[in-house]
Amino acid sequence: MSRKQYKKYSIEFKKDALRLLETSGKSVAELERDLGLSSGLLYKWRDRYQVVEKSAGEDSLELSDMEAAKVEIRRLKKELETVKQEREILKKAAIFFANDQP
Repeated sequence: MSRKQYKKYSIEFKKDALRLLETSGKSVAELERDLGLSSGLLYKWRDRYQVVEKSAGEDSLELSDMEAAKVEIRRLKKELETVKQEREILKKAAIFFANDQP
């Protein structure tokens, strides 16, 4: 069996597609057909990203608040695990050195 190859879309394409979704008045299904996207992809992009207007009329594509929060939670969980491991090492070292005293 061969693995399914997923098509990668550029940030500019995603930004333009989301901007079209906001301004065109077309349905999501219509836009997906017009742009050659698989069904539901625009919904996924809309939930994952937000188009933020910058100065000088430029737009940028950033993670939505929910996605940014998920990224931060993953980072904090990883950091917490590291701190727990460090604490356990320090506990063992403290016990070792306490027992080593004459």
